Amino acid sequence: MKFRPCIDLHDGKVKQIVGETLNDDIIENFVSSYDSAYYAELFKRDELTGGHVIMLGPHNEEAAIQALSHYPNGLQIGGGITAENAAYYLKQGGSHAIVTSYIFRDGRLNEENLSSIVAEVGKERLVIDLSCKERDGKWFVVTNQWKQFSDFEVNEANIRYLESYCDEFLVHAVDVEGKQSGIQQSLVRDLAKWVTIPTTYAGGARSIEDMKLFLTLSNGKLDLTIGSALDIFGGNLSYDEVVRFNRSI
Repeated sequence: MKFRPCIDLHDGKVKQIVGETLNDDIIENFVSSYDSAYYAELFKRDELTGGHVIMLGPHNEEAAIQALSHYPNGLQIGGGITAENAAYYLKQGGSHAIVTSYIFRDGRLNEENLSSIVAEVGKERLVIDLSCKERDGKWFVVTNQWKQFSDFEVNEANIRYLESYCDEFLVHAVDVEGKQSGIQQSLVRDLAKWVTIPTTYAGGARSIEDMKLFLTLSNGKLDLTIGSALDIFGGNLSYDEVVRFNRSI
């Protein structure tokens, strides 16, 4: 397990948003007075690798490129990524392209688009975002700013299939994302049982105790992203303490 940082961009600013509110009246947990380069430099200083920059909607390209250029190959890039623009963002310094909605179209996995983006950037530089919500005791990928359920179930068979197309998975637990209500323990357990490639979980973590619980539940197999809870994003959890804990694992 390692801690992976994040930079969420909305309207060109670094923000923390309650994930399910993107299409509605947005609930902003935090709007930073610092730009994306500040956070990229911070994560670079602390040698935190594999973090992600997510563009939430339009008008974020400039801020995203600013972050990538300040930490070349240290950050992944997601949000509106397609076969047409993925290589461009990698050239700007992104280590990996993160893809969701482009490969999950009209509620199902679009094999053609998946093959297209793999051909464009290569399996070794692709992260598939399997952000999901629970329905009837199962996990389903949600797209279109986490509002639309797909018919793609996150289970062992489907994960095994997608592992042949990508280098990593990123999984936001949308039910708890941005709410600082604790991690979605059942999802963490399931992912740890199923995945065989690097996988990052995001959603709900708010304390060092949560990090310890996550480490136990995942048997160290998964990585963890913390956003809104960190003091650098307006929360109460010390970023420096998280970095220290990360180094001690």
